[in-house]
Amino acid sequence: MIASPETLEPEPQTPLPIVTAVTQPGRDTKPEHAVAHDASGQTLYLIGRPTLKSFLRFIAREATDPEDDASLIAEWQAAKDHVRELEKSEAGHADKPLITSIEVDGKYKPLLVEFLKDPLVQNGFNTVPTEVAFIDLDSVVVYQHHIDLSFVEQLKKKLGPAPDDEQIFRACLPYDHPHPPAKSSRVDDDTFVFVSPSNDMRVLGNMRLNPNQLKDHPSPGAVGVVGVTVGFGSNFLNALLIEGRLILNNGSHRAYALREMGITRVPCIVQHISTRDELDVLAASPIRRDPDSFLKNPRPSMLKDYFNPRLRKIVPVHRRLKQIIVKIHVEEAYVPGV
Repeated sequence: MIASPETLEPEPQTPLPIVTAVTQPGRDTKPEHAVAHDASGQTLYLIGRPTLKSFLRFIAREATDPEDDASLIAEWQAAKDHVRELEKSEAGHADKPLITSIEVDGKYKPLLVEFLKDPLVQNGFNTVPTEVAFIDLDSVVVYQHHIDLSFVEQLKKKLGPAPDDEQIFRACLPYDHPHPPAKSSRVDDDTFVFVSPSNDMRVLGNMRLNPNQLKDHPSPGAVGVVGVTVGFGSNFLNALLIEGRLILNNGSHRAYALREMGITRVPCIVQHISTRDELDVLAASPIRRDPDSFLKNPRPSMLKDYFNPRLRKIVPVHRRLKQIIVKIHVEEAYVPGV
């Protein structure tokens, strides 16, 4: 059995040549803290499903040359009408997806054995019954409304025009844990800044450590150490099987890249969810907020919709860096003894 760590939502964006640096008012920019990124890129946005307001907000905030609201609303309504057609003509297309255990195919055994040795697999995927299996991308339900097409091109370039089975396996289940670039800087005595072009950078948690757990700790009188971990998750292609449907929980960009290359059968970590309570623990936040739109709708958003010109809009967008600021706040006080 293997279960999920904290759900991963957006995937990383691979940087390109313009440089932005972490700065603080009154402080000099330091080159070693710079992170490279593109000034602009292209994003695919799924339209026609809730909510129009989110779509208009995305265009206003992210687009390099926003269109007028009237044109965007008309485009959205046309897509919504097409969604209603699909709900009739393709009702049930997301039901009972084909899932094939990877163990059936002996040629993958060495890769599977190596993958299962990964501590993140052993310790992060053991909450619900889980398997590594082949899934059909055209039967997968998706929640992510936008795809970074610039990042997709980077993924395809890395894979090459004709990836073999091992390359596809490692792209979907990267147990060597490659991660996008990130930089950190201490900007004053109690503030640390982390910057990355990846939306996936996050606070992974905090912990209390014993001083003897740290090598060469500078303070022999320390009684405890508090740490905050900032970084990236496991980034495995991961799907949730619940109520007869398979929802892609992480890996949208890799799934899109592979599907665009004509590869539809891919290895994936599949978690078997038996209750909505388990779903509330393991699923990405959009799924938790409105599970019925993914599980009860006769034809929910599916990965193949990304390739339907009537359901997608390609938007030139500004590129952004994600920044996480960690501040240390310490209070000292005396309290009455008991």
